[in-house]
Amino acid sequence: MNEAIVCWQCGKLLEGLILPMSRREECAHCGADQHVCKLCEHFDGRYCTEQRAEPPTDKEKANFCDYFKPKANAYGGGYKDKSQAAKDKLAALFGDAPPEDKNSKKEESERPLTPAEIAEQKLRKLLGGD
Repeated sequence: MNEAIVCWQCGKLLEGLILPMSRREECAHCGADQHVCKLCEHFDGRYCTEQRAEPPTDKEKANFCDYFKPKANAYGGGYKDKSQAAKDKLAALFGDAPPEDKNSKKEESERPLTPAEIAEQKLRKLLGGD
């Protein structure tokens, strides 16, 4: 392998890596497991393309796959907060649009509500909360 392998989660170089990679390998910077689907060359971003492999349900946790081959360009721009994505989907369900400027430097009381906050307010109202 000519290219250096970087962590799939934080993008930092995995130094002192011994191949074949151990199932227990972790990133020294962020602590993420490295023997995972997201670092494998058979992973296309959603599914395993290796026909013989039985892919695990969690693509971000260490696994025992015998077909695992680390790929050099696995860093996907960082960790995606799954809970925030779920809140955004909930907001979209209620038909709320995200605020135009998310990076606003306004005070907490002046800033527009996020789609997740608006959805939470509507859900509380619907369920008889405050």
